Amino acid sequence: MNFIFQDWNANTTKGRLIMVLFRLANIGTRNKFLKIIGLPYRLFYTFFVEWTLGIELQWRTKAGKGLMLHHGQALVVHGGTILGTNCSLRQSTTIGRKELPDGSFSASPVIGNNVDIGSNVCIIGGLHIGDNVKIGSGSVVVRDVPNNCTVVGNPAREIHK
Repeated sequence: MNFIFQDWNANTTKGRLIMVLFRLANIGTRNKFLKIIGLPYRLFYTFFVEWTLGIELQWRTKAGKGLMLHHGQALVVHGGTILGTNCSLRQSTTIGRKELPDGSFSASPVIGNNVDIGSNVCIIGGLHIGDNVKIGSGSVVVRDVPNNCTVVGNPAREIHK
């Protein structure tokens, strides 16, 4: 049961609801049997959270405990993304893959622990973001970010280590 409520203290009312629903849907990633019997719930999750609330936090996303959603509107996180523990996501943020010149797609981003992502941020491609990173609002991250720094801008550049 701790798995379902592991983000409770990190969020307020709307974030708590979304994270409990996400963790319940995410149980289907643990084994094939749970994936099959959880299909009706994942359909409900997709309709309610993704379509109604406008938060595309796909159920396949791997997220460490303590994921915090600030003003979750217009949030898009690709299902292949990996989020570390104690990450913060704000509104109008997109985290996902990019189309490569040959028509294939890159891997999804891997985001470390204790990463604070500002509003209106785009993190695109198979890149790695280190631990203890702050990403300023409006940044476009298209390459790896090292541990313990702050990045801002389009494209994002390091301003503080």
